[in-house]
Amino acid sequence: MTKFNWQVNKISTLSRARTGVLTTPHGEIQTPAFIFCGTKASLKSYSTVEAKKNDTQIILANTYHLMLQPGSKIIAKHGGLHNFMNWQGPMLTDSGGFQIFSLGHGSVADEIKGRNFQDNKKKSLLNIFEEGALFKSYVDGKNHLLTPEISIDIQRNLGADLILVFDECTPFHMDKSYTAESMYRSHRWSLRSINSFNRKNNFLSKEGSAGPQSLYGIIQGGIYDDLREESINFNLNSSNFFGLAIGGSLGSSKVEMHRVVQYTATKLKKNHPVHLLGIGDPSDIWKLVKFGIDTFDCVSPTRLARHGAALTKTRKGKINLKNSKYREKIEPIDQNCSCSTCKNYTVSYLHHLLKSEELLGLQLITGHNIYFMNDLMKYIRVSIEEDNLKEAEKNWYLD
Repeated sequence: MTKFNWQVNKISTLSRARTGVLTTPHGEIQTPAFIFCGTKASLKSYSTVEAKKNDTQIILANTYHLMLQPGSKIIAKHGGLHNFMNWQGPMLTDSGGFQIFSLGHGSVADEIKGRNFQDNKKKSLLNIFEEGALFKSYVDGKNHLLTPEISIDIQRNLGADLILVFDECTPFHMDKSYTAESMYRSHRWSLRSINSFNRKNNFLSKEGSAGPQSLYGIIQGGIYDDLREESINFNLNSSNFFGLAIGGSLGSSKVEMHRVVQYTATKLKKNHPVHLLGIGDPSDIWKLVKFGIDTFDCVSPTRLARHGAALTKTRKGKINLKNSKYREKIEPIDQNCSCSTCKNYTVSYLHHLLKSEELLGLQLITGHNIYFMNDLMKYIRVSIEEDNLKEAEKNWYLD
């Protein structure tokens, strides 16, 4: 039996939206799918057991953070992340490249939300050069060098099913000259990642600590169509990647982000599952699945929960349960939601937990947000299969 496989099942007649099945050694992923970020091998206040009950299909963990704490070799001794965090479903690890960007320039969230990154903010990134990225650990202050070879070795130890090449995520405010320089360096790092991945075994069956792994390439080029085109050609022609990820800067606004993703995704065909790195707002997902995106990842569902925000089927997209107007609201977040939080607790109680700084509140809202995202993706899959995505989007919203 093939341990890795990608199959497109249905393509919309009105857009490039599609359903598919991504098969890994640890299970299948029905796409389009949302990948939840267990950055440090944890979903932040929520167990993998509960995540599975809420129909979670796949979890992401972060190479950069786990190399620093507890160290990839300790995870390898457990037989990989699956055993370490008690998750027996598919997993993906990023390469650490995004952290190069965030440490050096600020975060994607800063860009999309129009916030300027503070130059006087203490940065951990010391230097980016041909060999790799030199940075100072936030754990113990020691200097570390992350290279394509080290990134792949760490990801082997972590043992995720799907792993990424090492890259630099370039911010939008850099000029085209630097964006091109960064892209070409990422291409060279990609080739080194491939060589490291293929060092002993077949490209699509490289063994990590938890078994076989497959490699994703990353498409760069910032906001520039000609650079995106060049990076697409590099990833399609230079290597037989199992999957492709759209990375790099996606612009300074949602409008620009949608345009860049549309341009990039529509140049790709059915041969690879297509992942969009770091984007996961429900309103964006509705837009971007139409361009042929198969998987999304983002920290927002669990991060919002930790700030007291619950996802809702409204155009605004969420409610802040810390708001005093919810103090006496004796009803669930959503009366039609089947998550355990909505079936068992009122908004008034959740408001009380947040105001009392009780940790249970974070767990209950996280559970709702995880269920919400999985329910959204299932609803989108069904609507694509029935070829009524446009109508389904209208019906999804309550306002």
